[in-house]
Amino acid sequence: MQWALHHGTNAAPPGGAQNRESASPARLELPPVRLDTEGFASWAMLDRRTGQIAGSSNLDATSDTMSLIKVWLAADFLRRTDYPDERSLNRLIIMIRDSDNKAAYEFYERNGGRAGIERMVEICGLTESKPYKIDGYWSNTEVSARDVARLGACVADGRAAGPHWTDWLLTQMRLVRGVGDFGPRAVFPPEVAATIAIKNGWLLRTEDKLWHMACLAVTDKWSMSILLRYPARLGFDHGRDLCASVAEQLKPALP
Repeated sequence: MQWALHHGTNAAPPGGAQNRESASPARLELPPVRLDTEGFASWAMLDRRTGQIAGSSNLDATSDTMSLIKVWLAADFLRRTDYPDERSLNRLIIMIRDSDNKAAYEFYERNGGRAGIERMVEICGLTESKPYKIDGYWSNTEVSARDVARLGACVADGRAAGPHWTDWLLTQMRLVRGVGDFGPRAVFPPEVAATIAIKNGWLLRTEDKLWHMACLAVTDKWSMSILLRYPARLGFDHGRDLCASVAEQLKPALP
């Protein structure tokens, strides 16, 4: 059992919504979030109107992204490619909507491997994230819940994919389907859920026999993230339900 205790920071990412010339906005206050699980659990929420971040007491602790990093792989490619060919766009669609791993390996290489992840850290103003020590292991990219929330805002405000492709990428994230369609948006009615852009990562890692899970959800008002690592015997559904439970507990306070 883990209690996640909320706290606020006045930490707008570069290019974020906060007006530095105005008075500091009121402290972001959220209800405490309870996560009943063994292992590691962390969450964060960024208010896109002010740039403030609140979350668990360990919102700066790191875990890995698994397939969540695919949203950056797509954004990084699109921002640097003026006129993607039809094949590339189709590959990006299946990478985001269906979490296709072969497409992820392709775009990780086309983006320059670790250099592409380093661009994510710089462009999105991340503070705990970094590429995995061995090149080629995109799913092992190291992130914190705070940085994943920042990444969501970075995608939504256009820094990640650039002005021309941001709406296209957010549309693909809203159309995620199949096993990857879970997380915070699951607690909203269908007409609201359809407006929430998501990307999730999940993997039962053989090296530690733990489920690793990462959930991202983004709207025009907020960006929310959850990172988990828990024993294999608890199963995939345990993590899926935990990601949804964070949003369920935060719903009364969401803008």
